[in-house]
Amino acid sequence: MILLNELLHLSQEDLDRAKVKFNQHAGNRALPHMEEYLRDPDGVNTRALFWRTKRRYFNVGEIAICLFQLSWDTWILSTIKEVTRELGVLVGVNYDGVELEPYQSYYGRVVVRYRKSHQTQVLWANNVIDQLEVAQILPSVFDGIDFPGYDSVRLSFEQLSTIVLKRPKGLIAALENQKAVYLITDLHSGKQYVGSAYGENGMLLQRWTSYVSNGHGGNKLLKTVIDELGFDYVRQNFQYAILENYNARVDKGVILGRETWWKDTLGSRAFGLNAN
Repeated sequence: MILLNELLHLSQEDLDRAKVKFNQHAGNRALPHMEEYLRDPDGVNTRALFWRTKRRYFNVGEIAICLFQLSWDTWILSTIKEVTRELGVLVGVNYDGVELEPYQSYYGRVVVRYRKSHQTQVLWANNVIDQLEVAQILPSVFDGIDFPGYDSVRLSFEQLSTIVLKRPKGLIAALENQKAVYLITDLHSGKQYVGSAYGENGMLLQRWTSYVSNGHGGNKLLKTVIDELGFDYVRQNFQYAILENYNARVDKGVILGRETWWKDTLGSRAFGLNAN
């Protein structure tokens, strides 16, 4: 077992003025989702680390260690900053800080194991430093999404948009080289849309990129949802999954036939979001 500070070598003097901020999965929207961190690590680091509501978490001169939750007991080390100024904000970003350069090569790469059993988001480092174990040092900065296999792809809108923006190699290669029949589900209404991707260039990736761009991909009833409820509704409620995937050589007619079969099976024309 390697402890985090065996990697960082923070002195006792630094530990005495250091605090750890645990950013968990966002039930509270004041804290960012992991997808937001992956899309804008610098901006989200500032908001996640230095956001204040009721409590005043830091003082000038203290060291702030920022962790984002990956699973129930694993966290990614995203940054370490020294607090340089308090802004006097009661609700919002209340501090300025300078990132500590000696640890820069670890940001986004060190996975920490820690079983958080307390509600408090911020603890003095001395109280937890001996419990923060290095689970893994990634070869490159964490991109957030591993390819789970075609039969296990199920993405929120934010996850899909992160893939399109950040282009993690594994998932991009998987999506851009496959034709497919896919399913879009409105998790609020329960309505479904069955679509297909059979183009020669980009294939499933190209089709799903169009949804990230405008939310509807040119489909009539999906466009109606946006016209009536807004793009934010799609961002918050739509989910994307693969029903069947095919290699690039499969004929378009086969895929369209399977698309029709799934529409009939799921009732997405009679009760869902398919207009035809």
